[in-house]
Amino acid sequence: MTYCLGIKVKEGLLAIADTRITSGTDTTEKKKITIEQKDHFSLFIMTSGLRSVRDKAITYFTEQLETHEFNKLYKAVNAFGEQVKRAATEDGSSLEKAGFRFDLNTIIGGQLRDDNEHKLFLLYPEGNWVELGEGAPYVVIGNSGHGKAILNRILNENSSLKLALKAGFLSFDSTRVSSNNVDFPIDVALYKKDSFEMIEQRYEKKDLEHISAEWALELKNALDHISEDWMDVTFNKLKEIKTGS
Repeated sequence: MTYCLGIKVKEGLLAIADTRITSGTDTTEKKKITIEQKDHFSLFIMTSGLRSVRDKAITYFTEQLETHEFNKLYKAVNAFGEQVKRAATEDGSSLEKAGFRFDLNTIIGGQLRDDNEHKLFLLYPEGNWVELGEGAPYVVIGNSGHGKAILNRILNENSSLKLALKAGFLSFDSTRVSSNNVDFPIDVALYKKDSFEMIEQRYEKKDLEHISAEWALELKNALDHISEDWMDVTFNKLKEIKTGS
């Protein structure tokens, strides 16, 4: 399984991806963020699905970048979608015969020369896409069930990139402690609006385990301070049962 998170705020874009690859009982570590940059061209790609399909689509797309110029991100997203469909045509039936389902979800974010702002897209296995924006500042692919709560409560388009990274890491960490197929290291990509420059950082477990511990303690302390008088009516009934009154 995979954990990939893309966040768009007014200040810029954030991408977080774990590196765990699970195949049966075997686990390996591989990078899941691909970054392409040149003059006034900066984007990242993250995928969730079969690694072989991902690698083929990325390879085809990278080759296309050598001969095609894209001036807007949606055009690059369309081009990547075509490569996903190409891989599906080539490998879909053989994968199905082997018991696998063709399934490649993709997050693509960045800004190209003629984009008026940075963009974030979710691309489906069929090659169609949706753009994320106001009212929907983030998207998770892969193991998405455990880490959404903090993102839903905290993030909006006015959040800073620092807050986005903090909430994004805690979202990953919630997923990690609830699932054995998502783990460190994590790769982080940051993009500041109109900079056309993506920066990247890898975090190992030793780099952030103190943040995990701090968050767990903060949660416990917060729970201890939540008002309890609303529970009295319930526990008073329990007392009545015990006393037989």
